[in-house]
Amino acid sequence: MVTFRPMQDRLIKAPFKRAMLGLSGGPTDSVVVHLGCQLSKAAGAELICVHVVEVDWTHELSEDIASSNERASSVLDLAEGIAEQYKVKVETSLLQARDVGAALVDEAIETGVDAIMMGLPYRKRFGGDFALGTTVPYILENAPCQVILLREAVASSEERREKGLEQAQMPRPIAAVGTRR
Repeated sequence: MVTFRPMQDRLIKAPFKRAMLGLSGGPTDSVVVHLGCQLSKAAGAELICVHVVEVDWTHELSEDIASSNERASSVLDLAEGIAEQYKVKVETSLLQARDVGAALVDEAIETGVDAIMMGLPYRKRFGGDFALGTTVPYILENAPCQVILLREAVASSEERREKGLEQAQMPRPIAAVGTRR
């Protein structure tokens, strides 16, 4: 008969001491935060949740666009809510930049994290090829630390697409027309 020691008795090296969770506002954010919280709780590591609002060239970078963006705030609120469930303290940061990948790498350098964790939705281009986008390759190439990437399951992606198609095929409700004064 073979017996094993319980897992908590074994010495397990934590994958990081301080990690940055790059949140996009997409379908993978909750999975990234859940995993980040589980790993940080086990290791006693620090978590920094970052959401970057991309500023297009029609606006100056000095304009405060991010703080008035309700969607951006809700991304960080979601992260704080999940962290509360795990009783893990997270620091949140809302940034605005021209390029999300460069902003995340710069923030990783500035905060001295030893891991960047982020999600990747499962997407295909028109030709059927899997698409990484531009942010993930930039971070994989330029990050000064380890990168933990979580890709969405294919089934989740297809479910979202089907819901989107169903909603697009449903007739839109007729809106009441009002007059301006």
